[in-house]
Amino acid sequence: MGRVVRWGATVGVGALWWWAVARLLLVPDAGVLEGVVAAGGWGLGVLPVHCMPKARAEGALAPGRWRRAWRAGGHGMRGPDAQG
Repeated sequence: MGRVVRWGATVGVGALWWWAVARLLLVPDAGVLEGVVAAGGWGLGVLPVHCMPKARAEGALAPGRWRRAWRAGGHGMRGPDAQG
């Protein structure tokens, strides 16, 4: 039952977003409501929804790694800006 509700909500919100975008593109008197719905849906679309805690992420850096490297004074730095 929960899966059906989620899919229904997803399809409903997606249809609402497409309605707003279509009205903005095709109807000369489209207004603020359509713009807000379209911009809000796009903003939700770029959210990182596949996040997980940093401790569980594959390849995650240890906390404080960059701070320790900065305090070390850049020793071991490679590249065109390297001293020595």
